[in-house]
Amino acid sequence: MRIFLTGATGYIGAAVLDAMVRAGHDVTALVRTNEKAKQVARRGGHPVVGNLADPESFKGAADAQDGYVHAAFDHSANGGPVVEKAALEAIVAAAKRPRTAGTAAPSKRFIVYTSGVWILGKTPEPAAEDAPINPIAMASFRPAHEHLILDAASDQLRTIVVRPGLVYGGGDGIVGDIFKSANNGLVRVIGDGNNHWPLVYERDLADLYARLVGREDAAGIYHANDEGDERVNDIVGAIKPYLQVRPDVRYVPIDEARHKIGAYAEALALDQVVRSPRARALGWTPTLHSVAGNAARLLEEWRAGRN
Repeated sequence: MRIFLTGATGYIGAAVLDAMVRAGHDVTALVRTNEKAKQVARRGGHPVVGNLADPESFKGAADAQDGYVHAAFDHSANGGPVVEKAALEAIVAAAKRPRTAGTAAPSKRFIVYTSGVWILGKTPEPAAEDAPINPIAMASFRPAHEHLILDAASDQLRTIVVRPGLVYGGGDGIVGDIFKSANNGLVRVIGDGNNHWPLVYERDLADLYARLVGREDAAGIYHANDEGDERVNDIVGAIKPYLQVRPDVRYVPIDEARHKIGAYAEALALDQVVRSPRARALGWTPTLHSVAGNAARLLEEWRAGRN
């Protein structure tokens, strides 16, 4: 299938690109620079230089695709949710335009939108895809964007929302930040560290995207996490033996953390137990179920990813 992908050089998007190419799909990837275009080409994608903030820059490339995967987010000072909304509207418009006559294609086009579990808010009890939402400040824009995609569904278009847990693996992500801090000798934990993080290995997450794209009956909301229910303290404790010098751990009160890093403190201190029954019903089974249980391997991945 012909797939239009945003965020192909980002943490999630790069893994998704690799999974789509492995599955034999023809991936057109939106990138911002010629250097990023070279990265995409080396991975088997077809780069198009453009900008999420300028839908006209990718309108032509987005036409005549069988499906769309949005894995990007604009982090510029004047971007963020406003840019994403405009990009999603452009993607929906492209998905609803008539197909080119005579092209072989699946019976329905599709859109996959990358949301996140922070839209759920605090979930001390297991929360599946049908759980009520209570987004924290950093995810306050997500409900409207999820609805924008889900409401676009029709007889000719299936729409999907993926809510990944905190992604781990490679050299990036929040877990990667813990590895970096521990390697530097000091880990700052927001709160008491007994909060649970819903986690998912990057390659397992990308496998779910590939399954969703390939299943014409896949639609609606899908959670993506390994269901290991690990606490921040579990992760920090597990990596200590694999470092040359055991790091100090400082527990930062949430009010102090809010003063220093703003709304991000609430996200890091969030206690969430999340379940993914709809994803598992597709046959999706994560290959990794624990950061703590794979600490040595993941530390090596992190070191390799930073080089």
